[in-house]
Amino acid sequence: METVWDLFRRRGYSRREFLSFVSVTASLLALPANLLMSFGRALELREKPVVIWLEFQDCAGCSESFIRSTSVMPSDVLLDFISLEYHETLMVPSGIYAEQAKEDAIKKYRGRYILIVEGALTPAEDGVYCTVGGKANHHLLREAIDGAKWIVAVGSCACWGGIPAAYPNPTGAVPISDLVEGKTVVHLPGCPPIGDVLVATLVHLIAFERLPELDSMGRPKVFYGQTIHDRCYRRSFYSAGKFASGLDDDGARKGYCLYKVGCKGPITRNACATIRWNGGLSFPIQSGHPCFGCSEPNFWDRGFIYKPLSAMPDGFGPKGMLGALAVGTLVGAGVAYMNKKQAKKGGK
Repeated sequence: METVWDLFRRRGYSRREFLSFVSVTASLLALPANLLMSFGRALELREKPVVIWLEFQDCAGCSESFIRSTSVMPSDVLLDFISLEYHETLMVPSGIYAEQAKEDAIKKYRGRYILIVEGALTPAEDGVYCTVGGKANHHLLREAIDGAKWIVAVGSCACWGGIPAAYPNPTGAVPISDLVEGKTVVHLPGCPPIGDVLVATLVHLIAFERLPELDSMGRPKVFYGQTIHDRCYRRSFYSAGKFASGLDDDGARKGYCLYKVGCKGPITRNACATIRWNGGLSFPIQSGHPCFGCSEPNFWDRGFIYKPLSAMPDGFGPKGMLGALAVGTLVGAGVAYMNKKQAKKGGK
């Protein structure tokens, strides 16, 4: 089978361009310099992975994000660096032919394929709310789990239940991990997740043939190890106590911190502030809108997108974090007050 390097050559890319891809991906994965050579060598020798991609209760936004993640990999290589055996939105066959292709792939590549799941499961009432080819979604997932080498949940719907699980959750939507037993599920949450994160995770699996280091919630630490607040370019304004009070006030125009207009960056773990979107162009906070925490569980039921974290109901979220945020806000406000006072003294 074709390797990633073979694919680049077939598409007319030079060795230099391939090594550029290796370097960019290695930096995304935060690999140490001493692993760069072995990482590149592995991508020269490893075969393209077989991928079976299932969709359940979803909007296909995660798929859209993936096919637009061309800042890491050239667009004409992106959909070819994996052997995508089944994806109901992207594949050419439809109907019984598509389902037969999936069943054949599950048998042929048993123990070798990567199973990617997009969308929430609805096992309630025997899965009547989400069926594909006449089969309930949870039965389809069970058929694919056993033969999977790795399982990746893409997007907040697959990871936590997402929008379908929002109150009152009429379809009984649940995350896919509720039905997976005995295997680790890699969670890549977000609504949708950053496409480059999925690409880099797949490349890690290809090169090292093992899972990346995961946190307690199954998320790769390299992408979800820090909060957006930790790496936000507006963090200095937070520390200085300079906040926008509205989306169109003077503070917003000056680029001040969006904490008071509801930014959930302090409790949201994601790589938005570092990798960003659309080829590294921007992310919501940079465009002037507060983060509403789409990669965290239950973000859809909080009901206070434009209210600050201090307005969160008692018991929601880690109390220690909220206490630290409250102290940080007071300290920031105090620092700003003292700076103004010193400036007035200097003027006199």
